[in-house]
Amino acid sequence: MEDKPRLSRLTAILTQLQSSRIVTAKVLAEKHNVSIRTIYRDIRTLEKSGVPVVTEEGRGYRMMDGYSLPPVMFSEGEANALITAEQLINRNKDISFVEQYKSAIEKIKALLKGPQREKAHLLTERVYFRNNYENEKSSSYLMQIQLALTNFQVLKIEYLSSKQVRTTRKIEPFALYSTQENWLLVAFCRLRKEFRVFRIDYIQKVSNTLEQFESHNMTLDEYFKKQYG
Repeated sequence: MEDKPRLSRLTAILTQLQSSRIVTAKVLAEKHNVSIRTIYRDIRTLEKSGVPVVTEEGRGYRMMDGYSLPPVMFSEGEANALITAEQLINRNKDISFVEQYKSAIEKIKALLKGPQREKAHLLTERVYFRNNYENEKSSSYLMQIQLALTNFQVLKIEYLSSKQVRTTRKIEPFALYSTQENWLLVAFCRLRKEFRVFRIDYIQKVSNTLEQFESHNMTLDEYFKKQYG
């Protein structure tokens, strides 16, 4: 079973090909904890998408000389939207979400040039959200749950209800939504054999079973209509 979603792995392989003189399939497979056959498929996918990967027989892969990805350019409005979102996300109660966004926004800020960077810094200091003003953090599983949701992976959770009843369940993550600063997870509960809503801050422990489930082929709107008419 692959540890990293494929899109994330392809991006990491692309970055490594750009930063290395040559890299072998074995090294890539070990780095990403997948089979060499999977790496072969990944390289073919990159080639089909137009990335000029050069194969050197008996040695490995490298990027064609002179090729580099074009830099990402942001308009001032786009940069301001990202900076404003940063201040809002900093108030979120899920640690994993805040940390992942901070990591991403730092990479984005590194792309900003001169005056744009100064304006972004100024905006960071001039935008403030009062919600969760004590900056409370009450969960750290949002990112792990998101990955399971998009990769159709069954999760095992230990859940402590509002009535202080503790249960262990296997769930199939379906959707996430936020209300009054609390993240809620809609999932098919195999224990109750129906869809249930779980508060993420009530989840005490999450583990990935590495088991796949079939998509429920239903939109979130359809779920709400089915549940609440």
